[in-house]
Amino acid sequence: MTSATDSPSTGSSPAPTDGATSSAPSTAGTDSAVTGQVTASGTPRDIATGLDTPWSVVFVADTPVVSERNTGRIVEIGTDGAAREIGVVQGIDQGGEGGLLGLAAEGRSLFVYSTGDDGNRIQRYDLTGDPGSFAMGDPTTVIDGLPSASTHNGGRIAIGPDGLLYAGTGDAGERESAQDVAYLGGKILRLNTDGTIPADNPFPGSPVYSLGHRNVQGLAWTADGTMWASEFGQDTWDELNRIEPGANYGWPVVEGIGGDAQYVDPVQQWNPDDASPSGMAAVGDTLFVANLKGERLRLVQAADPGAGTDLFTGEYGRLRGITAAPDGTLWFTTSNTDGRGDPRDGDDRILAVDLVPAG
Repeated sequence: MTSATDSPSTGSSPAPTDGATSSAPSTAGTDSAVTGQVTASGTPRDIATGLDTPWSVVFVADTPVVSERNTGRIVEIGTDGAAREIGVVQGIDQGGEGGLLGLAAEGRSLFVYSTGDDGNRIQRYDLTGDPGSFAMGDPTTVIDGLPSASTHNGGRIAIGPDGLLYAGTGDAGERESAQDVAYLGGKILRLNTDGTIPADNPFPGSPVYSLGHRNVQGLAWTADGTMWASEFGQDTWDELNRIEPGANYGWPVVEGIGGDAQYVDPVQQWNPDDASPSGMAAVGDTLFVANLKGERLRLVQAADPGAGTDLFTGEYGRLRGITAAPDGTLWFTTSNTDGRGDPRDGDDRILAVDLVPAG
């Protein structure tokens, strides 16, 4: 499958298949060495500086690989912090919130979400060479024709504990269509890594895993296999959601906690001035959410998802990408060169902070 329909229809959303459930989690996509609750400790330190709008960071063979939204470049970061270009994604339509967005890795395969002339797409690139000399092969399309616009492009992708590819899409300004399963914007998608549709997806023949989203920005799984998503709201509430297959999260009928039994309420909501949540990482039973407008890292313990702790508020500006590193530290990126921030000397940068058991 190279493309699924992205044409909105006027029909109501079909019900998910009875009994549809997510696959049993494996240790893929999680840090099996980490259990329980953790917290950040100490002062973050620079890993790399001088990046141009970094959007996502993943590790390939323990080597960090970074996407730059505005340049279309993918770079690897050396042990000395230097960025080395391993390839440029062609055919990008960069503008507004579009461009080169999320990355996910499985072995030596790099999955890339970007905005093209005909919509958002996910491509797979096989990497050749060794760390320090990586190069990107030719792209293979996983899915294309996803709704795109100058805003609300989603773009976060991840390999789940079941080994499948998940993607958060934005509504691309088509608010009402977020409720339509035939429209692939405003959704979380679930695909086999070759782009085919898993047989146990909740809507038969569709990549849609959940619907009623405005602009999903972060995807993560805690140690027990629970899936979580962070999401931009409009003017009232940003959201942290616990994701279930086939569930409807309410947008645009509901923003934030609505108490309507037809929709799943977020487990936590925030005023956009304090949040604009972007990337999210899970370490053991703890979630870390990077925030753009709120300029902070937010820690949420999965055992009490309605509460949180703010870290480093205002110290580094806008924060976007975040990931758990192989050495047990937590890495996060600034996004001060994206046109909405105030760049500081050395921006944009990747920072690392130590993690220790909570309590």
